[in-house]
Amino acid sequence: MLTSKQHELLLFIHRRLAETGVSPSFEEMKEALDLKSKSGVHRLIGALEERQFLRRLPNRARALEVVRLPGASVTDISAARARRSPAGANDFPADTSDAPALAVPLVGRIAAGLPIEAIEDHEQLAVPATLLGPGDHYALQVSGDSMIEAGIFDGDFALIRKVDDARDGEIVVALIDNAEATLKYLRREKGMVRLDPANSLYEPQLYLPSRVKIQGKLAGLLRRY
Repeated sequence: MLTSKQHELLLFIHRRLAETGVSPSFEEMKEALDLKSKSGVHRLIGALEERQFLRRLPNRARALEVVRLPGASVTDISAARARRSPAGANDFPADTSDAPALAVPLVGRIAAGLPIEAIEDHEQLAVPATLLGPGDHYALQVSGDSMIEAGIFDGDFALIRKVDDARDGEIVVALIDNAEATLKYLRREKGMVRLDPANSLYEPQLYLPSRVKIQGKLAGLLRRY
């Protein structure tokens, strides 16, 4: 039997995986459940793992898998995934080592700290096709540590779906003054655009809307070992 908060968190994670293929961050889960701290999220996730509703996927940032929902078996969840089209578009597979790869433009490095210049390169990054959903994508290598609490680390490759707008709370590529790009949570506050880090050592950045262009939102991550 799940508590109301456990049930609410499980459904929130399930919906986000179905919509984007990316597990929500601890900050997003905290806000969605109106919790005061991320420690409450950790306790809820631990309880859901113990009851075998959730599973953490190893060696992958922000990787949670819904094993089952209340009233549904593991078989029910697996069958639902198999019925989705295109196959794997909304879920990270347990293993992508043998998946067909697509060449995604690698357009430079992006700051996950203070903004740095967006570098336009012409390299290509091989990405398992199952990690990409619909739409056009590109990749950026992360530089800095201001998104570590969202599971995004220095040297990771951020897979970005090209969009020119996003909802509050989504992780976006924001181009500032047509010169500097940064990876941050998007918020709109009192007529300003606020770019929030996921690291308590960094302060939010506030800009006039005219100074900020959304160039995509986070669709996934790749990490090399």
